[in-house]
This record gives sequence, C-alpha cells and structure tokens, in this order.
Amino acid sequence: MSEPSPSPETQPEIPESPVTVEAAEAPADGQPDATLSPLEVALAEVAQWKDLAYRNAAELDNFRKRTTREAQETRAFANADLLRSLFPILDNFEMGLEAARAESEKSMIFMGMNMVHRQITDFLREQGVQEVEALGKPFDPNLHDAVSQEITPGTAEGTILRVTRRGYKLKDRLLRAASVIVAGAPAPAETTPAA
Repeated sequence: MSEPSPSPETQPEIPESPVTVEAAEAPADGQPDATLSPLEVALAEVAQWKDLAYRNAAELDNFRKRTTREAQETRAFANADLLRSLFPILDNFEMGLEAARAESEKSMIFMGMNMVHRQITDFLREQGVQEVEALGKPFDPNLHDAVSQEITPGTAEGTILRVTRRGYKLKDRLLRAASVIVAGAPAPAETTPAA
C-alpha cells in the first residue's frame, strides 16, 4: 500500500536554482539522514546533481574560452621568431639605403632600394608589427635599451635624444627593444671655497 501524498503544508520547499552545495550535501557518514523522508532525500540528491551539472557546465565553458584564446595567441605569435630574424637584415638594408641616399636621391639604386624598403615595412605592418616609439619620448626600460647618456642643456633628464637601433613589437608583445641615447642630468656646479 503506497504512502499518502504530502499535503501542501508538509511538502518540503524546493530550493531555487542555482542550488548551493550546502543544501545538497550528504551527511558526513554518507548515509541519508534518518530524520528525512524519502522525498526529502530524493530532492537533496537532485539538488546535488544539479549543482554538479552547473559546475561542470561552467568549467566546460571556461575551458572552451581558454582554448580559443590560446589558439588565437598561438596564431598571432607563431611568426614572432621569424620576424625577429628579419630585423638585423632590415637594419643593414636601411644602412645601405642611407648610403644610397647620401650619394643621390635621384639615382636608380636609391629609388629601387627605397621601393623595396617600403614593401618590407608594409609587410611588417600587415603582420601586426609596430615600431617602438622612442625619439623625444621619456625613457622606458620596458621598451628601450639605453646605450649611452649625453648632457644636453634644455632637455629633461631621461628624454631620448637619438635612436641607434629601431625597436619593434608585435601587438602588445615586445620583439626587440629600441637602442637609444638618453639625456643625462647635468653635473652639479662647482662651488668656489670662501677665501
């Protein structure tokens, strides 16, 4: 003979979603509480499984987002080493370009090299490479590599005076720091000892 259905007054309240772990926790000994009715035990188990399902769904969603982000970063920075290896070649090419410019800006050699240089810089830009800003900027050890200091009247200490080698970054990642010469602090004036 089946048990009578509980009346509205005696029917336990079903917790709202999301279900808390405390509401679904089983007793420490793993045995259901003897004071609970079979319906309450069943509802507690349902709440426990619902909570576990919510947690697994959240973990799966986080895993998908993390995997997508890592795949995007891998694609974005896959060519970083190749790009780094191009910079010394570009440095030498620019030295040759400046030498050709000094000879004559109307020469075929200079015009041809200038066209190739423009193609290289366009290629780097399409790959997401940006030149590190340096000239006239405050020295930033995260972006710049100071090779020397010079005292320059009228220039604030730490201001970049010249760039000896260009720096580059790929999106937010630094590929090569810019080598720079920085304005130093003027030497303190010597005081004449009193006679």
